[in-house]
Amino acid sequence: MKLSCRAASRLISIGMDRPLGMGELLKLRMHLALCGNCRQFSRQLDALRDAARRAGRGDDASGD
Repeated sequence: MKLSCRAASRLISIGMDRPLGMGELLKLRMHLALCGNCRQFSRQLDALRDAARRAGRGDDASGD
């Protein structure tokens, strides 16, 4: 049931496109609880997705 960082990063990416299944989600959550590098990767992807959404709406992230 152990998930490698490579498999976790794939699931993090896949989770951006579609909901993860219960088994995938549980494995990923367990991995993220133990792996700071993968938690950081997940946060970075979230930030990129949010920035892309703001850019698509024409929002200025600088607040000007």
